[in-house]
Amino acid sequence: MKLNAIIVEDEANSREILTNYLSKYCASVNLLGEAASIKEGLELINKHQPDLIFLDVEMPFGNAFDLLDQVPNRTFETVFVTAYNQYAMDALNSHAAYYLMKPINIDELIKAVEYVGEIRSKENALEDQILQPKTNKIDGKITLPQQDGFQVLNVADILFCKADDNYTEIYLDNKKILVSKTLKYFEEAMEDFPFARIHKSYLVNVNAIAKYKKGKGGSVVLHNGKELLVSASKKKALLSYFE
Repeated sequence: MKLNAIIVEDEANSREILTNYLSKYCASVNLLGEAASIKEGLELINKHQPDLIFLDVEMPFGNAFDLLDQVPNRTFETVFVTAYNQYAMDALNSHAAYYLMKPINIDELIKAVEYVGEIRSKENALEDQILQPKTNKIDGKITLPQQDGFQVLNVADILFCKADDNYTEIYLDNKKILVSKTLKYFEEAMEDFPFARIHKSYLVNVNAIAKYKKGKGGSVVLHNGKELLVSASKKKALLSYFE
């Protein structure tokens, strides 16, 4: 699919290099404009509502995160392009789809564009649909260790699990259970069931998902109305359940 994109980068030479690379190696990218500052970037975002932004981190009068903070309900994907690797964790927390280091590696640029293209295609196909996972049935039980013994649950009754340091909160339709195990423990324990790690804090029962929503990092709405954030790095794996 075609991706409408803009570049927000204060260095003219860097903008020129990226523009040339996109033109030569990424035919799916339709470049709508370039901005040299946060202010110009915001104007382009409001004007074009792009699918993708190639965003430099350090710019005059602020940085990339200042720009993103001013677009709280964004629906575009972000590819960070920077010479500084210390921003990787902040980029992840800002739901970046990809993190490119300067000088730009062409193969990595192509991967970034392809990744965003796959995500947008799947999002567009699922938008406003009632989701039907590939796996419609969960059989089996799981044992939850507790101070006075253990509790046995039907896996199908679990809506989602939420990380709480070294504990995990297990959410059912009508109650919450706190267990002294990490979220990774439950991710591994239920790997044979359709549970998707959608965020560093959430493991969700795919069969409990009623809707997927585009947004800052995307989100899922469960059949009980609970909405959970999806991190950009987890989108592709989640959406594959609904192909």
